[in-house]
Amino acid sequence: MTPVALTIAGSDSGGGAGIQADLKTFSAFGVFGASAITAVTAQNSMRVSAVHLIPAEMVAAQIDAVFADLPVASVKIGMLGNADVIAAVAKSLARHGASGIVLDPVLVATSGARLLPEEALNALVTLLLPRTHLLTPNLPEAAALTNSPIAMNEAAMITQARALLAMGTQAVLIKGGHGAGRQSTDLLVDAGGVTRFDAERLDIGEFHGGGCIFSSAIAAGLAGGCTLIESITQAKHFIARAIAAAPGHGLGSGARLLHSGRSSTRSKQGVIL
Repeated sequence: MTPVALTIAGSDSGGGAGIQADLKTFSAFGVFGASAITAVTAQNSMRVSAVHLIPAEMVAAQIDAVFADLPVASVKIGMLGNADVIAAVAKSLARHGASGIVLDPVLVATSGARLLPEEALNALVTLLLPRTHLLTPNLPEAAALTNSPIAMNEAAMITQARALLAMGTQAVLIKGGHGAGRQSTDLLVDAGGVTRFDAERLDIGEFHGGGCIFSSAIAAGLAGGCTLIESITQAKHFIARAIAAAPGHGLGSGARLLHSGRSSTRSKQGVIL
């Protein structure tokens, strides 16, 4: 049976992030993608110029429609917009017994635009984190969620990850892309301990959509039956290839847009690199 993953996120008119990036990533892994749109944004590689939030009841209706018809094996959550939508998503996922939930806590766009109000952070932590299989914050997001300074070393990353575990999520993958050094190190922290995922840091400048693509690649792996470690490993290879290829695409005039093309990594149905 073809694996199915659901993305709950905002629409990016420029195609570099959000729903568009998630669905393209699912497809690259041979996973059928369904979606529930939380917001419509007018944006491109340079800026977010307008945001229209979808009413919470409509977001819930989309989720209900998908679960009523499709065997959803994993869920990727991105931009949520406000506390009402967060509450609606949490209730819907609980109602359908959703599993394999990967939450990418989208707080601020690459361009700097705020995508989740400060007052909605508490709803994210209290309503969604306890239902989350994997939380994937970058360094600034982990700092905001734990109300602490941005981690400057791995010890601080682990401390913040454990604080997030205490909030209810089953596992935390703190991404080191905003850090320094030759290696970009992500740390997975769960009940079993700490697992490192290293990749060479590529100096291509600012790029757009990396968090969306990485988290949806992990969700694709989970949908295909891979373990969490396998899913993160193949997603790390996938996003590294996309970043390495970005300078050659010449797309957009602002932050580089990632375009991975078809993946040679396939969740369970093929080879994990």
